[in-house]
Amino acid sequence: MMAPEEAASCQVPRWPWASILRVTILVLLSTGTCYLVCNLCFSQQQQLDSTRWDLAELQLNHTGSRQDPRLPWQGSPALGRSFLHGPKLDDNGQLQIQRDGIYRLHIQVTLANCSSSTWTAEPQRATLTVAICSPAAHSISLLRLSFHRGGCWVASQRLTFLARGDILCTNLTLPLLPSRNADETFFGIQWVHP
Repeated sequence: MMAPEEAASCQVPRWPWASILRVTILVLLSTGTCYLVCNLCFSQQQQLDSTRWDLAELQLNHTGSRQDPRLPWQGSPALGRSFLHGPKLDDNGQLQIQRDGIYRLHIQVTLANCSSSTWTAEPQRATLTVAICSPAAHSISLLRLSFHRGGCWVASQRLTFLARGDILCTNLTLPLLPSRNADETFFGIQWVHP
């Protein structure tokens, strides 16, 4: 029979692969978790990219007198609440569509230095139009708004299909001047459906 000291010093033989097995299981679990998390993040990013919304909120880019009925627009966060995400502005400040789809467009134009007393007894034939002005094959009026007697502003919105490459132009009857105040004169679009 063994003495108690000998029994205490007797070690149970350990298999050398037990430590390797623990490390391997830990590595597999960590790798699997990382794979699932990365795959989930990547699929969400792809989903966001494929359904991103094209948006634009523009403010008037006008100084001085007007020679052209088209209203030029600008969009940049540096200007305040205006921005472009997807659509672009051409060299004339007109909005160019980059993706086919159904868009909600909205516009408000307030006339500068206008009050109901500045209108003459004969109502002016002042109108604001929003149209697809290019390419010529798609040229069509989308909105036509009249400034009624005593009215210094117009506003409207609508849903419409726009194709990639369409250029939207906004025309205001000459020689009327629009207000440059971003709270009074603005134009925007939002992609809502393919």
